[in-house]
Amino acid sequence: MPYSTFPARFEFLDEIRDFVAQAARAGGFSEKVIYSLQLAADEAASNIIEHAYAGVADASLRVSCDMQDDEIVITMHDTGISFDPSRVKQPNLQADLSERQIGGLGVYLMRKLMDDVRYESDSKTGNVLTMTKRRG
Repeated sequence: MPYSTFPARFEFLDEIRDFVAQAARAGGFSEKVIYSLQLAADEAASNIIEHAYAGVADASLRVSCDMQDDEIVITMHDTGISFDPSRVKQPNLQADLSERQIGGLGVYLMRKLMDDVRYESDSKTGNVLTMTKRRG
C-alpha cells in the first residue's frame, strides 16, 4: 500500500492531490473521476489541518492510496483532535447564500464524490478517515 506523510499545512495540499492523482491514474481511473478524488482528498486534508490540528505547527498527516480490485481506498491518518461526523448537518444548498450555514460543505462533498466514507477515532492510535471509490 503506497503511503506518504505530509506536513499538516495548507501549502502541502497540492502534493496530497498529486499523490492521490498518481495512484488513481495507475489504477486506471478517468481524469474526471481523478478530479473528484482530488477534490475529496483536498477537503479531507483541509478539515484535518484546520480542525484536528488547529494551532499545531509541526503536525503531520499520513495518506495512503490502495487499489483493491476495482476500488481505490484513500486513507488519511492523523493524531489530532477527534471529530464526530454524525454531528455535521446536511447543508441547505437551496438556501440563499447569505442564509447558508458556514461549514459542513466539505463533509457533504466527500460523501457525494466518494462511494463510501468512514471515520474512526481511537484515543491511542488517532483518527482514520477512509474514502472509497469504485472504478467505472
